[in-house]
Amino acid sequence: MEISHWLRPDQLDNNLAGVLADELFAPGWLSGVEVFERVFTEVVQSVIDDPLRAWTTFYDNTLARVRECWSAPAGCAPHSSIADFAPLYRRVLRLVPPGRVLDLGSCFGFLPLLFAERGEHSVIASDLAPGSMRLLETVAATRGHRMPTLVCDAAQVPLPDGAVDTVTAMHLLEHLEPARGNAVLAEALRLARRRVIIAVPYEDEPNAAFGHVRTFTSAELQHLGDSAGHPCEVTDHHGGWLDIRKDG
Repeated sequence: MEISHWLRPDQLDNNLAGVLADELFAPGWLSGVEVFERVFTEVVQSVIDDPLRAWTTFYDNTLARVRECWSAPAGCAPHSSIADFAPLYRRVLRLVPPGRVLDLGSCFGFLPLLFAERGEHSVIASDLAPGSMRLLETVAATRGHRMPTLVCDAAQVPLPDGAVDTVTAMHLLEHLEPARGNAVLAEALRLARRRVIIAVPYEDEPNAAFGHVRTFTSAELQHLGDSAGHPCEVTDHHGGWLDIRKDG
């Protein structure tokens, strides 16, 4: 299949994810997470001839639009990828106290970059995809940040017990079968000295285009939190949140 588009550099941002999902994957023209990632990459790199400039433009535009959504939520395109994630980023930035943070399943790493720009956190990004982590390190450097990254399974992070103050996992567990999700939670609890903060979407059916394999309810999140053996709180804010406090 040949894919044509009319994206300009000023339109290159993470809303592309929603456009591809709605126009190509939801109707069934394309399917599969690997296909989604390949098409996404090819579209980004086709907008600007220089790959690094294409990706830095993608990051710059996305982070600028996240901030636009914060300052004027009504002006954000409804149901877009950026509009969906902007309130999540804002909330987790408020919840996480200053200190060392490990972000699990960072993907493009927008959240670690936002942490780095605040200057109150020493942040480590992690993901299974080596290319994503290399790209994040490069883009972070162009923005004046040193961004340590780990290429690893979120259930097997090569760091010692209590290595960080807070572990975050934003929209990660819906990509994992329950047993794997439980293993990731156990690993997060091993690594965090103070808090583990998890966010998941509420969906009627898992969104296969984004690699989702399970759904959550607030009751299921509460059960997950209760199994951790520490004080926890489940709240709803553009999806479900589980905040586990190891420090009481």
